Amino acid sequence: MELIDTHAHIYTPEFGADRDEMLARARAAGVVCVLAPCIDAASVEPMLALAADYSGFVRPMLGLHPTELPAAPEAALDAMEQMLMRDKSRFVAVGEVGLDFYWDASRREEQIAAFVRQAGWAVRYDLPLMIHARSAHRELVNALLPMEKNLARGGVFHCFSGSAEEAAELLQRFPRFVLGIGGVLTFRNCRLGATLAAVVPLERIVLETDAPYLAPVPHRGRRNEPAFLTHVVAKLSEVYGLPPDDVARVTTATARRIFSLS
Repeated sequence: MELIDTHAHIYTPEFGADRDEMLARARAAGVVCVLAPCIDAASVEPMLALAADYSGFVRPMLGLHPTELPAAPEAALDAMEQMLMRDKSRFVAVGEVGLDFYWDASRREEQIAAFVRQAGWAVRYDLPLMIHARSAHRELVNALLPMEKNLARGGVFHCFSGSAEEAAELLQRFPRFVLGIGGVLTFRNCRLGATLAAVVPLERIVLETDAPYLAPVPHRGRRNEPAFLTHVVAKLSEVYGLPPDDVARVTTATARRIFSLS
């Protein structure tokens, strides 16, 4: 069983004491690739250093997270775009980018402007998008829809946990995009499984952990890590009534296609 973790912040200090061992556990669990999104200017260097140390196994993305916008985000965005201009081949996607009005909606227009600019990078440099959205479904759709036809590589709506109606709208309006599904699916009383079964074909899903966050049951409350993808696969197997190997095969093929992974 080959698995791809399409979203893991494994360059963070939470893994400083046992990063090598954590990645060895991932390999032992069947993980063949981990995609690492950055969130701000400070995370770019440790992300790239880890990708260099684990060339081919850890693949980096580049983007500015909506909750990490500095007071004047233009300098950080300019620096990131320069990196893409110099060598876009270093990165598998533009991410983690998006909109988040859950904690603070006071910078709504700045978030939207930064997201639209970074989505433009995906068009210009022919890269997929890794999109974070929280309490911002309508704004996200409105911002992204004018670019849909030009986003040839599509992307992922990361950590999707919305309603069946929201899932159906995203999949219908953005046919090149898929949903990123992780540990939230395993949480008690989570309705996501019913949503997936009702409106989301397995071919429109990729696996993710969002490590070190959102560890699945039975590890909930602990630090998450890519090896825990096996618990997400097990739950998806229940949801779709398919063997775990089939879930792994389909989701891995989808991840390889979107991120151009060999």
